[in-house]
Amino acid sequence: MIEPGYRFRLYLLTAFVVIGFGVLLSRLYDFQIVHRDEFLQLVPGNQTVTVREPGIRGEITDRNGVTLARNQRNYEVAFNLDEIRTAYLMQHEEDPTIQRLTKKNGLTRKQSEKDIVAIVKDGPIHVLSDEKLRLARNFKAGDLRTHYLTHGGLIPFSYRFNLSYDEFAKFAEHNLELPGVYPSIRSQRQYPYGALASHVLGYLKLWEKGDVPESATRRFDHYIGDEKGIAGVEATMDEILRGPEGQKTIVKDEKGRTLRMSDYTQPGVGAKVQLTIDARVQFLLENTLRMAGRAAGVVMDVNTGEVIAMGSVPDYNPNDFIPSISQKNWDAYRSNMQLAPFTNRAISEFTPGSTMKIPTAIAGALAGMASREFSCDGYVTYGDKKVGCWIWNLHKGSHGSQNLTEAVQHSCNPYFNKIANSIGWKAMVDGCQLVGIGKRTGIELPKEDAGILPGSRGWRSANPSLVMTPALCAFLSIGQGDTLATPLQICAVTACVANGGKYYKPRIVKQAVSGDGKIVIGDTPKLEVDIVKSGIKATDLELIRKGMWLSTNAAGGTSGKVKIQGISIASKSGTAQTTDNGAKSNNSWIMSFAPYDKPKYAICILVQNGGSGGGVCGPLVNLVYRGLFARDKGVRLPLRPLEKVLGNTDRIEKTIEISPETIAAVESGEIGFTAATLAPIPDAAVIQSGDEIGGETGEEAGNLTNTIQSSASTSVTPTPTITPEVDAEGSVIPKAILIPEN
Repeated sequence: MIEPGYRFRLYLLTAFVVIGFGVLLSRLYDFQIVHRDEFLQLVPGNQTVTVREPGIRGEITDRNGVTLARNQRNYEVAFNLDEIRTAYLMQHEEDPTIQRLTKKNGLTRKQSEKDIVAIVKDGPIHVLSDEKLRLARNFKAGDLRTHYLTHGGLIPFSYRFNLSYDEFAKFAEHNLELPGVYPSIRSQRQYPYGALASHVLGYLKLWEKGDVPESATRRFDHYIGDEKGIAGVEATMDEILRGPEGQKTIVKDEKGRTLRMSDYTQPGVGAKVQLTIDARVQFLLENTLRMAGRAAGVVMDVNTGEVIAMGSVPDYNPNDFIPSISQKNWDAYRSNMQLAPFTNRAISEFTPGSTMKIPTAIAGALAGMASREFSCDGYVTYGDKKVGCWIWNLHKGSHGSQNLTEAVQHSCNPYFNKIANSIGWKAMVDGCQLVGIGKRTGIELPKEDAGILPGSRGWRSANPSLVMTPALCAFLSIGQGDTLATPLQICAVTACVANGGKYYKPRIVKQAVSGDGKIVIGDTPKLEVDIVKSGIKATDLELIRKGMWLSTNAAGGTSGKVKIQGISIASKSGTAQTTDNGAKSNNSWIMSFAPYDKPKYAICILVQNGGSGGGVCGPLVNLVYRGLFARDKGVRLPLRPLEKVLGNTDRIEKTIEISPETIAAVESGEIGFTAATLAPIPDAAVIQSGDEIGGETGEEAGNLTNTIQSSASTSVTPTPTITPEVDAEGSVIPKAILIPEN
């Protein structure tokens, strides 16, 4: 028989065993189930790191397959700062710290934080500085510290780019000694022809924190984003140009050293975008525009709406922004911002002057007034405003009775003032809108201006206190007052008149094909409107076309400098009164098409701060036509990289003279023309506002009393990524060792 005391002790012992076993089971569950992942990380062993790689950007070519934007192999090295810190703590008890001044709620205080710069210097920089490697480079410590506080280890810190192959091989060879250091091969954008078509192509910017989706923090340990287009076609086609992302899984040991890659999905290639432009015609146009300080030009296929060339001066080199732009280079651009080098003048709004007489003629024809004659007595008076004809301002003369064809030929202001007020401002607005005046064309480029069409709904909303008086309607008819249009809009109007009334939507993207061969954007012209079907007689439209032919080829025409022997060309000049930097100035224009009987090309050229449209723009259009028709005869036009041009604000007063050497060079295709082959522009005293070059090139210069309108010159300022400059703390290379910086 068991004694009671012994039985009690046995009971207690059994209870303790049961309770202890229960606690043990509970702790085992806690360790093995609840906190399993946490404790596994503390156990020495291999771990995997998932890296997101950006897709490969698609190429951009011209209509003939000439590559305008491509990718080149770039060797670079990035730091994962979290991994570098983890490796550091395996050899040190704690993080080094630094005292920094911080501001919170308006109060400045000292705050202690991890000194990531000291950790990086002690880790990879120390190894890379070895005499045998010499792979260390100076960096901006302030940027590295900010990067760590902002991104931690998710986003890599770009340490070096544009490595040579030998340098890259050294990094790869010593990768085991460099935990947290990632050498990689990435594609980098390159524009092989420099500044050529820069406003069409645009440029890229490095990705930023805001570009990283929240889901990335769950999917990736290491995130590398895609560069993004922020100008030109690079911006508008950005989504399809970006390729599908890649992903790789890297196995590392307990010390953070890379062992192998366990899984890899290669990044895909984005769509290939083919433009409508012809690179060789683009080269021709841009060199022509460089004869002027600030200018724009558009060449279109009249039968499709395709833009064959589009240029703007001054310009820029998109390679300057890849992968980022140096502070010195950026400062040089900023010092030239007054001339707006990043503004695509071809899609920017300017006072159009007498080029608006063609939309006015279309509006008049639509209202059944094409056969009307009006008298030119030298000027028309509207209250206290006098709208003068150029012939009155020059010679106190007049054109007498004019029909529509003669009025276009002579660029007669009173005729168009009278036809506009005869049909009324509402009919004027309807007719001008029919051919795209006052609204964006929808071309595949960012920041296209809509222009201003007085009397339109938009104009009335912006000017609720104004009404369309006869004077304002008169100013609209000749492209003065509030009227603004873009060179692209005027070129599209020209193409419509040339082809018999079909207004095609201007386009600069011909087609786009994805990496797997699917057509993303098809090669299909879009007919917006047929103005003949909308009510204009074909015979009335021919009256306008004939007037443009006479303006080029007959005595008394205002655009005779466009004429080329053996080629039937039609054109219309314009000289709009504006202000330029506070001084009275002109916008000079030519709109033209050729050949007359079977039209193929439409051209519009604008020059800021020029003299007459006929004298300044006429020779430039002439030169472009010579190159175009030489090409059509089988001559191979030149093509080579272009340097950026700064432009200038110089006044161009008299007729631009084209040297015989330049004409021969363009027509033969043997060489491109340069400043050495261009005849100098004659110096001349500034002609008074309203005066004009007489004779065959004589025309109006707006000639509106008290109506001087500033031309639009909206400066587009990019937001580039500036290349970080080395600071004192990031200087790790002794001065005696001369190693070039990236």
